Amino acid sequence: MAGGVSREAYFEIGLDVLSDRGYGGLKLAEVCNRLGVTTGSFYHYFPNWASYTRELIAHWREVRTLRVVEAIRADHDPHHRIESLTMEALALPHGAEAAIRVWSSLDPYVYDVQAVVDQLRFDIIFESAYEIIGDERNARYFAAWSLYLVVGYEQATLPRDPDTLEWITGQMRDALESGRFTPPPR
Repeated sequence: MAGGVSREAYFEIGLDVLSDRGYGGLKLAEVCNRLGVTTGSFYHYFPNWASYTRELIAHWREVRTLRVVEAIRADHDPHHRIESLTMEALALPHGAEAAIRVWSSLDPYVYDVQAVVDQLRFDIIFESAYEIIGDERNARYFAAWSLYLVVGYEQATLPRDPDTLEWITGQMRDALESGRFTPPPR
């Protein structure tokens, strides 16, 4: 470890910077300042800034999506999975997620990672909803509704209100669980 800071710490601070300052604020000096290290420490782990940013996005995909999806898939109860997915969605670093979406509009590599993340998240919601309601079309609608809600929450210019997001997700979950979830006719 260089200066007592791990590679993981660089990634977590990078996500914090994205959350607080957006994509435009993700700079080497800011990451190092927050960690209290010199750029020499940074270069101990990463050959250059481009390598770090690619690894940061890979870390985000791995920690915030792949590991979560794997853990949730291990639960065989679709009702528990929907509850866990809801809790995970509420706990996302929404500022960082919004910044990554901005970044993905500028960088094809980040866009490709974002597309994979969106699909993985959609798939686990769809699979779980389908097991509950047994209707493929309605499960797809529910998964899209869920993903659109979180992405919209992250992208809106309104102040983020976690209590309202939690209430809305609870209403969605209740509608799914009670069988009241009925999308429009074709």
